[in-house]
Amino acid sequence: MADTTVAYSCPNCGGPLEMVPGQKKIVCPYCDTEFETAALEKLFAKKEEMAAKAEAARESKFDTEAAGKDWTEEEMAHLRTFTCSACGAELVCDENTMATECCYCGNPTMIPSRFTGMLKPDFILPFKKSKDEAMAALKKFYEGKFLLPSNFISKNRVEDIQAMYVPFWLFDSKVHASGEFRAETDNVINTPDEVITQTSIYNCSRDGTMEFKNIPVDGSKKMNDQYMESLEPFDFSELVPFTPGYMAGCLADKYDVDAENAAPRADERVHQTAMSELEDTVTGYTRCRMTDEAVVKEGGHASYALLPVWILTTRYNDKPYTFMMNGQTGEVVGFLPYDKQKSWMVFALVTIVMLPIFYFLVSAFLNV
Repeated sequence: MADTTVAYSCPNCGGPLEMVPGQKKIVCPYCDTEFETAALEKLFAKKEEMAAKAEAARESKFDTEAAGKDWTEEEMAHLRTFTCSACGAELVCDENTMATECCYCGNPTMIPSRFTGMLKPDFILPFKKSKDEAMAALKKFYEGKFLLPSNFISKNRVEDIQAMYVPFWLFDSKVHASGEFRAETDNVINTPDEVITQTSIYNCSRDGTMEFKNIPVDGSKKMNDQYMESLEPFDFSELVPFTPGYMAGCLADKYDVDAENAAPRADERVHQTAMSELEDTVTGYTRCRMTDEAVVKEGGHASYALLPVWILTTRYNDKPYTFMMNGQTGEVVGFLPYDKQKSWMVFALVTIVMLPIFYFLVSAFLNV
């Protein structure tokens, strides 16, 4: 995050400088570098501008109060909620579900409680992939994994497969992004006696306005954030206004992270994307690094949506493995076991191949 204050320091060594009005030149008392006063004033004026933008970025927030709606009594009558006694997950299902298994730990659970205590979603993204497609996608996910234990596929069995709607907060924002970059270009000159490298240094400024729509942040602590981001992207053009009918036969995770607490993750994603876009425009140099940045929201609000995820729980050697599939696109994520003996074989093979190459390089270097 950019600094919200400005340190008047030497651009060369970082030592503090004393700006004396009226002087045409300033000499750093630490490294003796001489600067034109006008050039320094221009540099620090830019830093002051960036500090002001950083302060504005810190103060800008999403409008999260409009996310979600209140349920009607009729809608609430058709929903049930339960808390898994084994792992504590709180889930929502329709009125016809009397018993199920917790998709997180596989614990059998009865559904006695009436639904309460959650905002009504603004949107829902309906399932497009079926249960059979989820099973087929999991089998394909296993393919080509050389380090997978040889008997994993034959002895691994699917214990549970559940269609679940995961709560997501979708953030929209329009931002103004500013970035300062230090770019360097090397010019190598070969002489009979030595190799000279001349480095030219440039200060590059970039500004731009960007608009972000439907930045997804899951609202469940139980859901692995790495899994959820790996399941992206979702096609949000297929979002429809929420009605409880879409939940028939499915579970829905009850959010335990509200929009306000989810907003910092959205801010971070916006910030990283905006800075990456600006940095990609600094081209034609040997190297480049960012020295200052600010992303200021010019407007932003949140909405609440349920997104489709198939959760598949398998067991191998008495250890459960959980996989998730994007219920719209079919993308599968999950962690697989690996065969230690195979991994050592790979390491040995790589060592055998690389050892002669390493020997040749060392010998060539010593004979120079």
